[in-house]
Amino acid sequence: MSANDSQLSERLQTGFLGVIAFALLLFLLVQARFMLTCLAFSIIIFSLTSDAISAFARLRVPNWLATTLALIAIAIALLWAATTVVAQVNEVVSTSILYADRAQATILSLSQRWGPRVQESILTFLGGIDFAGWIRSAASQASNLISGSVLVLTFVGFMFAERIWFPVKVERLTGDPARATEVLRIIHSIMRRVNRYLVVKAAISAVTAALIWVIFRSASLELSGAVATLSFILNFIPTIGSIIATVIAIAVVLAQTGDPTTTLAIGSACTAVHFLIGNIFDPMLLGQTLRLSSFGIVLALAFWGAVWGIAGTFLAVPIMVAVMIVCAHIRWLRPLAVMLSHEGLPEEEPPRPRLRG
Repeated sequence: MSANDSQLSERLQTGFLGVIAFALLLFLLVQARFMLTCLAFSIIIFSLTSDAISAFARLRVPNWLATTLALIAIAIALLWAATTVVAQVNEVVSTSILYADRAQATILSLSQRWGPRVQESILTFLGGIDFAGWIRSAASQASNLISGSVLVLTFVGFMFAERIWFPVKVERLTGDPARATEVLRIIHSIMRRVNRYLVVKAAISAVTAALIWVIFRSASLELSGAVATLSFILNFIPTIGSIIATVIAIAVVLAQTGDPTTTLAIGSACTAVHFLIGNIFDPMLLGQTLRLSSFGIVLALAFWGAVWGIAGTFLAVPIMVAVMIVCAHIRWLRPLAVMLSHEGLPEEEPPRPRLRG
């Protein structure tokens, strides 16, 4: 066997083993999705609260006291958020059942203007949609938030317990203090960028939810709090989150009023809010924070949404940030980091232009 044939055989074998490893990893990601998504959210919460504990440490607050207060605050926040989301989803479910018949009657009355063929197509389409199944699925997923919150709180507690030993473990794992410092710097870079993204995104989402709530309250519509809450949550999903929130708002208005004019007016107002914030303020405030490729974000949403469902769409951007930063510090993976970045600059800070003298 010649040298070329031997190299080709080794490459084929390596590629085949790589495909098997990826398939096995994908299988494990799907099978353990609940635990892995809880672990991912735990890491994010731990990252956010670690910065807060470090700020308290600079104020000479004892580490054990800051950690205890952080765990209590996390427990209260998680349980409050889970119960709030469950309550809002249950309210939407109960109200949707009441207005489902009115919404279908309104759609059919509107379709009469377009002829019998269009009306028959709409009847066939509505008959094929399992509204009750969707509602039950949403309610069951919302109920899983309580058990997920308990598991997240458990993970975060153990992370805080191991927090002071993590740098020592990294140094002993690498066997080189300089290498350990580099690894810790990469981890801190990921935490810093993800934390900045989440804080800014939370502020933007809060403003969006407040405006949606004002629009619904000014029209004296029900479910203003539920629609605002869903807008706040869905705004964390890039690109498609605002579209889903707008569709939900329009459907709620149409189901309650049955008036196309009112639905068009309120739907236009909600669309304007999401469009202005999503296309002006969101890129302006998050552009230098993320610097991710828009096409890469769409691919990440599609992949993690298929693997982890709704939770994967929320975690797609933080995971993509982490992957880009890690790949930027590995020489043979740096081309991937460049492709994932928006302008081919995956580093923390873009290089300053040099002055020509």
